[in-house]
Amino acid sequence: MTTAPARRGRHEGWAGYVAAAAALAYAAPHFWWGTGIGATFPGDFAEAPHGTWEAAIGYWLMGGVAVLGAVLALSLVQPWGRRLPLRVLAAVSMIASVGMTLWGFTYFAMQYLLAAGRVVSAPAFAAKDAHPQAAWGLFWYALFVVWGVMLGAAAWKSLFADRRTERAANPPHGRTGPPAVAGTTCR
Repeated sequence: MTTAPARRGRHEGWAGYVAAAAALAYAAPHFWWGTGIGATFPGDFAEAPHGTWEAAIGYWLMGGVAVLGAVLALSLVQPWGRRLPLRVLAAVSMIASVGMTLWGFTYFAMQYLLAAGRVVSAPAFAAKDAHPQAAWGLFWYALFVVWGVMLGAAAWKSLFADRRTERAANPPHGRTGPPAVAGTTCR
């Protein structure tokens, strides 16, 4: 029979692992797009830049940044991440979380506005929006939302779990024992 703390510990860092998986799911296609494989590309891959600085930044650099994002997410839940300053990790994670979540939600808001006829796609983008591969954009931007929300949840959890641990190790005013229950008096 497992105890409650042991059972709770198994699921402690799930948000960080989901964020890391989303980051790697974002990184992998950027690397294969950089090698010239157009699978899951959200648009016409033949018209995308190849062999230019734009392609190097769009494929290889963004793939590398996503791998660093996976390492950041794992540093929030892995024991080796405790060697790094928690507040810095949490701040960077929260900023990235807000940015990625808003980026993903903005795409869905724009898709809604396009479908409702409230906005019209610019002529330069109309052909790209009509391409059958453009549907992959739904997957990639949903991945941004998942990655952002889970990274923020992992940062929040690690930041406040650290405070609970610190508070338990150093009780205020030298008090020991179980915490007082509201409405009771201590004798």
